[in-house]
Amino acid sequence: MASALRVLGIDPGLTRCGIGVVDVRADRSATLVHVGVARSRADDPIETRLATIAAGIREVLAAHRPHVVAVERVFAQQNRHSVMGTAQASGIALLMAAEHGIAAATHTPTEVKAAITGYGSADKRQVQTMVARVLRLDALPTPADAADALALALCHAWRQGTAPQAPGAGALTPAQRAWADAERLSRR
Repeated sequence: MASALRVLGIDPGLTRCGIGVVDVRADRSATLVHVGVARSRADDPIETRLATIAAGIREVLAAHRPHVVAVERVFAQQNRHSVMGTAQASGIALLMAAEHGIAAATHTPTEVKAAITGYGSADKRQVQTMVARVLRLDALPTPADAADALALALCHAWRQGTAPQAPGAGALTPAQRAWADAERLSRR
């Protein structure tokens, strides 16, 4: 589908890393290309787990050749162990995009929920329902990690436009600019 932007959405996680690919046309309509989850075993060493996640992402990159990769931006959580694993998986996703010469972007969970449901505090079920509706699916995408990956891909296409972009191209959303400004100020 040459007139569509193909976006690979990645919901990073060490145990379950959601992976979804959609084609989005200029009229904002979208088609499901692929959805799945790269899984790693909790009792494997961290390097093995990261390699497993990388292999799953690499396989989808090779099979579906997206124009851009959208990854959920890691945010601070109470559970430091959980956020660390998510950050590591996010790094793998961004590295895989760079190795394939594909532009990558990050979006916060609130941005994604607002783009998909119109409400930044939507719950998992609301996101799954809207993703299924937008993609005209007969059933809700499961698990929630897979639905979140599809939501990330849709959010990115809708916010950035449907023309393929070079790596690093594209304007930041207001929320992304605020986040970048806050990160820059915290380093001073």
